[in-house]
Amino acid sequence: MIKVGIIGVGTVGTSVANILKENADVISARAGVDIVVKSGVVRNLSKDRGLDIILTDNVDDVLNDDEIDIVVELMGGVDEPFVVVKRALESGKAVVTANKALLAYHRYELQELAGNIPFEFEASVAGGIPIITALRDGLSANHIESIMGIMNGTCNYMMTEMTNNGISYDAILKEAQDLGYAEADPTFDVGGYDAAHKLLILASIAYGLDAKPEDILIEGIENVSSEDIAFAKEFGYAIKLLAIAKKDNNEVELRVHAALIKKDEMIAKIDGVMNGVSVVGDKVGETLYYGAGAGGDATASAVVANIIDIARSGKSTPMLGFNRPMEGDALTLKSSDKIESKYYLRINVTDKAGVLAQLSKIFESYNISIETMLQRSSENGSANLLISTHKAIEKNIQSMLKELEKLDFINFRPVMIRIV
Repeated sequence: MIKVGIIGVGTVGTSVANILKENADVISARAGVDIVVKSGVVRNLSKDRGLDIILTDNVDDVLNDDEIDIVVELMGGVDEPFVVVKRALESGKAVVTANKALLAYHRYELQELAGNIPFEFEASVAGGIPIITALRDGLSANHIESIMGIMNGTCNYMMTEMTNNGISYDAILKEAQDLGYAEADPTFDVGGYDAAHKLLILASIAYGLDAKPEDILIEGIENVSSEDIAFAKEFGYAIKLLAIAKKDNNEVELRVHAALIKKDEMIAKIDGVMNGVSVVGDKVGETLYYGAGAGGDATASAVVANIIDIARSGKSTPMLGFNRPMEGDALTLKSSDKIESKYYLRINVTDKAGVLAQLSKIFESYNISIETMLQRSSENGSANLLISTHKAIEKNIQSMLKELEKLDFINFRPVMIRIV
């Protein structure tokens, strides 16, 4: 019999305990051994969780219990979970976690600590979608050319409603909060940080990169407006918050931001709170993974799958997919300034003669070529210029935007969205 201790018996932890009990027959058949939850750690012992397991508010009751074989960490956060997981590994206990923030900052330290002790984390990226297993095992014969994913259901729900139903950003954010999709402070989701943590985990498996959130380009959806969505529709695009990894020779670019993507792309068709990840391998081509990216049962499904894997073998595949460094030149992180992309710009200007001519000169001075431009009348004698460019370099776009902000006929800070 395998005994499990859950540290953090909240929504997901409760679902893990329930699945292991309710589906015990099929789980035992697949694992080849019975798996039971012995105990769980909670912050508030007075809250009824409807579980028939031992509950405690002291992590030592799990970590020091010699009968517990697998520790499931579902605390959230970074520093405290790192200490807890480190202690579990030092005690020789296998670990399963769904904590993307912990892994975004400490995955390589944890890999070294784990050694041959099983450490699994499928639920840390895209909830119930088995993208970790697919990337680490199913696509292990491939050089990964690119990863592009919708990895935050809150943002995808908001962008879907803004696009399909014309709801404003502020209104749909409030609705998402009322529905429980967004927190009272939504910055972690709408600012792109949640998706960035997940991208960093996938990039370690695909490319062996040890990057932190501070090292990569992270933007959110806060500045997307109805004008931007109207432009996207007119030119056959959808706007999504995308997490992107792309290999370019011996460099890999990592970025999270709102993006215009052609409507006929598979990833563009993923709507609502669902997640989707496209992975392109040099041998297999494009593969797409779709499903529920959050929620108690969906996330718990991935946690329990990891528990079963550990129970089957008693050992782990390499945590991040590599037994040793790749031969040849190591891949390095590409500077955000060197990223090349097409760009969409929304520039609110005073509607007067000579403005377009002056803007054209500024674009030309930064070697940025305009592909399309629409002018939409705005209020008080102003106009919105909606512009898409040919491929340009990120550094040039950012430098141009800083110059545009200083011009007296520019009424608001220009909005930029990349086109992929």
